[in-house]
Amino acid sequence: MTEAFETEAIVFVVDDDPSMRKALTNLFRSVGLRAEVFGSAREWLESKLPEVASCLVLDIRLPGPSGLDFQAELAKTNIQIPIIFMTGHGDIPMTVKAMKAGAVDFLTKPFRDQDMLDAVAVAIERDRTRRKEEKIVAELRSVFETLTPRERDVLALVASGLMNKQIAAEIGLAEITVKIHRGHLMRKMGARSLADLVRMAEMLGIRRTKP
Repeated sequence: MTEAFETEAIVFVVDDDPSMRKALTNLFRSVGLRAEVFGSAREWLESKLPEVASCLVLDIRLPGPSGLDFQAELAKTNIQIPIIFMTGHGDIPMTVKAMKAGAVDFLTKPFRDQDMLDAVAVAIERDRTRRKEEKIVAELRSVFETLTPRERDVLALVASGLMNKQIAAEIGLAEITVKIHRGHLMRKMGARSLADLVRMAEMLGIRRTKP
């Protein structure tokens, strides 16, 4: 099981029950996984969150706002961390609401250790993938900023599926000039093919601007 984790990954546990915090800490450490525990959601929010793959194991019933309310609060503030809910009082509507809002899993106490470890493995992998994608998009955006205004126009039109001849007619350039601009922006963006360039444009959310 330990192979499913990377050493710098962290599991955050938020539960107001000290015995549960201790049990989960011991469980995660037994597979070589770093764990940090908190007695309340507010305490977790006020901590310094490291920039590594992580997930949040969250009790559904907490002092103050519930775990579901806290999940909604995180979504509103764009704090993206995979959540695994646990509860001693779970019911179907609560589970459905949590899962629809993006929870990785919803475990009813007492749960099997392996079920928790499996859920954490899925959550950390999800967060690792998100972080990689965000890094790629940030790098693409940095390169995109180096494009000339005309190259950006051509990129948007290429991404919309237009051929060089159509792009030339659209923006009033010679077809050979469009080819030159496309060649420049492909080199700058590091695109190996037209399909590669279109995928990059999609990742950046580039759309054709209608006249």
